[in-house]
Amino acid sequence: MTSGELSFPRQYARTQRFTLGAPRAFTVSPDSERVVFLRSASGTDRANLLWVLDLADGGRERVAADPAVLLGGADEQLSAEERARRERSREGSAGIVGYAVDEAAELAAFALSGRLFTAELRAGTARALPVPGPVIDPRPSPDGRYVAYVAKGALRVTAAESGDSGAGAGAGGADRALAEPESATVSYGLAEFIAAEEMGRSRGFWWSPESDRLLVSRVDDAAVQRWWISNPAFPERAPEQVAYPAAGTANAEVRLFLFGLEGSRTEVVWDRARHPYLARVHWSAAGAPLLLVQSRDQRSQRYLAVDTETGATRLVHADEDPAWLELSSGVPAWAPDGRLVRIADEGGARVLAVGDRPLTGPQLHVRAVLDIGASDVLVSASAGERAEAPETGEIHVYRVNELGIERVSVAAGVHTAVRSGPVTVLASASTAHSGAVVQVLREGRQVAVVASYAEEPALRAGVKLTEGGARRIPCAVLLPTQYTDADGLLPVLLDPYGGPHGQRVVAAHNPHLTSQWFADQGFAVVVADGRGSPGRSPAWEKAIKDNFTLSLDDQIEALHGLAGHFPLDLDRVAIRGWSYGGYLAALAVLRRPDVFHAAVAGAPVTDWRLYDTHYTERYLGEPGERPEVYDASSLLAGDGRLSAAADATRPLMIIHGLADDNVVMAHTLRLSSALLASGRPHEVLPLTGVTHMTPQEEVAENLLLLQVDFLKRSLAH
Repeated sequence: MTSGELSFPRQYARTQRFTLGAPRAFTVSPDSERVVFLRSASGTDRANLLWVLDLADGGRERVAADPAVLLGGADEQLSAEERARRERSREGSAGIVGYAVDEAAELAAFALSGRLFTAELRAGTARALPVPGPVIDPRPSPDGRYVAYVAKGALRVTAAESGDSGAGAGAGGADRALAEPESATVSYGLAEFIAAEEMGRSRGFWWSPESDRLLVSRVDDAAVQRWWISNPAFPERAPEQVAYPAAGTANAEVRLFLFGLEGSRTEVVWDRARHPYLARVHWSAAGAPLLLVQSRDQRSQRYLAVDTETGATRLVHADEDPAWLELSSGVPAWAPDGRLVRIADEGGARVLAVGDRPLTGPQLHVRAVLDIGASDVLVSASAGERAEAPETGEIHVYRVNELGIERVSVAAGVHTAVRSGPVTVLASASTAHSGAVVQVLREGRQVAVVASYAEEPALRAGVKLTEGGARRIPCAVLLPTQYTDADGLLPVLLDPYGGPHGQRVVAAHNPHLTSQWFADQGFAVVVADGRGSPGRSPAWEKAIKDNFTLSLDDQIEALHGLAGHFPLDLDRVAIRGWSYGGYLAALAVLRRPDVFHAAVAGAPVTDWRLYDTHYTERYLGEPGERPEVYDASSLLAGDGRLSAAADATRPLMIIHGLADDNVVMAHTLRLSSALLASGRPHEVLPLTGVTHMTPQEEVAENLLLLQVDFLKRSLAH
């Protein structure tokens, strides 16, 4: 069957949202000769290969490692730990899903089917290293002589070449454990659940620039409560035990150690009682190891430099905030001259600061540091609230230094970049084309384009980016492809995420494809990013402190603000969403049945007491201290009954994966029980074997079809 014969839902599922075949995970070599990246062989092939683009050879691409060859055609086998890591990162592809390189970007290391492989990126050869498994997160030392990795909770080191007789890896370069778990609840070198799920820290060990030591996290989750996730479709199988730190309960204990390859072990000491969260670790030749640690309420954080001889730490900088302190990618770090680089909320804006000086102001909302050069910092940013002109949904790349700000990306859209020296890999998406165009620039001039094998979607998203309501809420509106004014008003489908860290209104084509498909079924689809959504200002994001229901207020304001400009039938309004969007959808029909007439809630958080510590407590505090805040924002009151504000009946479909270990099935079961006790009809669709993602092709396709059928039935007059 060709892609042209597939329905959009099947094509969307088969291509994993058109991400298969698209290049990603770029690394530029310091000598500016190579760009390393991952890409599968086609738009429907899940298995990523490791590629090298040779700039010295006119931009020729070649395969550095092919999983089919390395495994001899055998099926890939994943350990439970690796499956959990992929779930935390929402990784649905296969083959080589991640890699790490040495400082020169000449040696790459990666795990494949639980085995350790290395690839010589100049020579284009790859081989397996005979080490204990299953291997997780292998990383070469900066000098390329060793590879560190995690296996069965132990941090191990092996020689990258079997003939290397360096003492650091043991006699004859043999594999050895630097740190072994003292009990079944301890692991070394892995990010704990909270770090991986909520902090954006997916790793647990860091090499020294001299390749002679490592910083290694030690995680002990003995105090974390145990939950059990079962699969009722297979009653003969034992439930899976999960250590889940729900709001108000104990987190894992995280400590940090310096390990020398010769066997030394030194604990890094800071006030873990006051700042228990290890949010970031940075170790470069520009300075001492740098830590960012947070208090549990996330209103206080410390930047600490580590004395590598004693393990003592000294304070470099401190931040305090009455709401919370946001974690950003790429910081903290040292500039080459030893100044601290950070992103901070100062003066009502999210700014880039180098040393004691903010280098940006309210015109930009800085999102991430992409690279720190000798004379500038490369950042990702959107227009701030005081920008000269609105750029709804746009994210650009900028060069920033003491002399000013220069925008690197030109066309309207969503851009990101990777840089080393004069070479920049710029990935650009826009509403004008599907996918992203990846250019390789040398000193601003295009020298190559990285090809994409992603499929072209079977439909085009005709997205209109605009603003709605008095608050100028960023919105995307999509109408049926063949719509004309003579068709009159259309039933409305709100399609939000609507919560923190989840921007849906973006100036790119592919993120709006599903919304366009729903529009083509006869709906006017509205996507709105209200307060709490990222991208405008700290005040915009932090307005939801202690009150998630503001997210719903903004959906309503956007809806009514757009009604005078688009053909929206306000007597037929539905809403659908997943995760926080699922919570918002259920909240809409329970709290505001005067506005919303039907909802599809996918994997909804129904009681915030059941969600994790770092996310939930950031916004709502601890439930034991502020139960009224939790009751006001949840669908269920503290006694498990429907919230008192849920005072009417509207059609509600709830969808949930039974294997979800992020938003567990208990959320839906408790809501369904409360609805039943109140005599409120609803539909529940349990998904066997499905986690918080739905990568299964048939499931993902049919979920869209079932939702459309439900919404049409529910809105029919």
